Amino acid sequence: MSDAAAPGDRFTVGLIQMTCAEQVSSNLDKAATLIERAAARGAQVICLQELFASRYFCQREDVSQFDLAEPIPGPTTTRYAALARRLGVVLVVPVFERRGPGLYHNTVAILDADGELLGRYRKTHIPDDPLYYEKFYFTPGDLGYPVFETRFARIGPLICWDQWFPEAARLSSLAGAELLVYPSAIGWHHGERAAEGDTQHDAWRTMQRGHAIANGVFVAAINRVGHEGPPDGGLDFWGQSFVCDPAGRVLAEGSVEADDIVVATCDRADIERQRRGWPFLRDRRIDSYGGLSSRWLDDSSTGSQFAPPDHPDE
Repeated sequence: MSDAAAPGDRFTVGLIQMTCAEQVSSNLDKAATLIERAAARGAQVICLQELFASRYFCQREDVSQFDLAEPIPGPTTTRYAALARRLGVVLVVPVFERRGPGLYHNTVAILDADGELLGRYRKTHIPDDPLYYEKFYFTPGDLGYPVFETRFARIGPLICWDQWFPEAARLSSLAGAELLVYPSAIGWHHGERAAEGDTQHDAWRTMQRGHAIANGVFVAAINRVGHEGPPDGGLDFWGQSFVCDPAGRVLAEGSVEADDIVVATCDRADIERQRRGWPFLRDRRIDSYGGLSSRWLDDSSTGSQFAPPDHPDE
């Protein structure tokens, strides 16, 4: 591939970050309007934030919140499939999925530019932390790390807490993803921003830039904005959705406080260029990684068992 890519070797990503209201209908309407604006700016692959149809309800354990869940296909995917078809864009649509009675997932649906539901990804890594009580609501995903061939790009969808695990990014990249997308709902606990805010945000941004560099892919992180929860508590979502290239360079970034549409054009030549210059995938020693399937390498599972052979097969 030459350094100068042809127009068909590029795709344009649009990220929608927004505040969320109490009413699901208001959030669905708002997101649809922002999708149309992103498409008007040339976005071809448009991604929404995690659980965008509602406020982030996982701040407390409340069985009534299960009423927000819906099947796939269902009302949200049907509505946005029609929108994708009308605009000719790919949509990455997070859904609180009702799989069956009492069985729920934190899911992303991939809608192609003709409105076809290509499939879904179910969040694999489920947190359980103060104000992030997701284990109460979500069953861990069981679909692996699928990659979807859409009209404009090969997309590897992951969700929020997945972004801290390099294994998920690597497996998606090995399956052919050109773009990793991380719909997110991440922010500061109320009152901690002054002491910890910069460190926490920098860790979040650095981790995803690291996935881009280590795998030679584009990465998009989509985060909500605004305060949710009681005035003297809750979460301050930090926004700052961004797209970075395979070298980790941030191509475009959203604001800290406001609704925003982040648009960036991705050149596939950058994937080839990065992987030729820093050939991490070529130099992986897959014969030496057996320990990754263990929870912890204690004294009984260390030493020669996981040492690479003297003459590994090439």
